Amino acid sequence: MSFAEAPIVSTNRLTLRAHRVEDFAALHAMWSEPVVHEFITARPPTPEESWGRLLRYAGHWKLLGYGYWAVEERATGHFVGEMGFADYHRNKMAALKDTPELGWVLSQAVHRRGYATEALAAITEWGDRNFKAKRTACIIAPENAASLRVAHKLGFIEDKRTTYNDQPTVLLYRKAK
Repeated sequence: MSFAEAPIVSTNRLTLRAHRVEDFAALHAMWSEPVVHEFITARPPTPEESWGRLLRYAGHWKLLGYGYWAVEERATGHFVGEMGFADYHRNKMAALKDTPELGWVLSQAVHRRGYATEALAAITEWGDRNFKAKRTACIIAPENAASLRVAHKLGFIEDKRTTYNDQPTVLLYRKAK
């Protein structure tokens, strides 16, 4: 099954939906938070880079039939993060070829509420139903203990420690259920 836009996925507290142009300011503000970019890009993005990220999310769905969702709190309607699957064609990461890569970020304001685990559980179930791939992957900085805990809760198992862009990286896989 292929999707041209992110389908709505709901959890008890969150709505995962397609990104909108109106998400740009909140997306850029979130990615500018040091705790958000610390383990991913090591620096805050420029507005141009954030705009490119927003467009890339829409492009994944249109071209690949999967991608990232905007995460919205159901109680407030506020944009609080984004997560989903991607194919970034990462240099020197041949192990990820043809394997959907799960990624996630949430605004610091909603950390430690269990939102990541709640939303990612729904997304991995969606992936299990919709991907031909027998597994999904994620890469996480070894210092990012919170994301490693979430990945392990979701059933990801460490495959190896490597480097990506000259930075230490943990490569994890999860078998589809």
